[in-house]
Amino acid sequence: MRFMMITKERKQADPDAMPDARGAATMMKYMESLAKAGVLLAFDGLRSAAMGTQVSFSEGKPVVTDGPFPEAKEVIGGYWMIQVNSKEEAIEWAMRCPAFPDFAIEIRQVLEFSEFPAEVQAAAAIYPRLKAQCRNRPGT
Repeated sequence: MRFMMITKERKQADPDAMPDARGAATMMKYMESLAKAGVLLAFDGLRSAAMGTQVSFSEGKPVVTDGPFPEAKEVIGGYWMIQVNSKEEAIEWAMRCPAFPDFAIEIRQVLEFSEFPAEVQAAAAIYPRLKAQCRNRPGT
């Protein structure tokens, strides 16, 4: 089973904010333990939400809003994609993460293509080919 562990912060960082070296080193040790266990598939951090842009759809028309987003109670800081045997195992890995102030991890199971109803799979028949193209792109 694949799970995305989404890191969330309760406050938005300044636009130019970068992690400090000690916090980064602590987090790297955690990610190294995920990798050594063979469960880490991918990970990335995200720039501050203050530098983000949101495209929402009001009555079917796109509306573009630049960050920061003052109404946001939590912002996504990054993610890990892991492959484990159960949700409980994903929770165990999340609980091993170093604790930082105002930090949380949301765990969401990936909805696999094979789990969709047959008619949805038929409508999205291009999905396996697109997935393969993403895996084979240069730089990944």
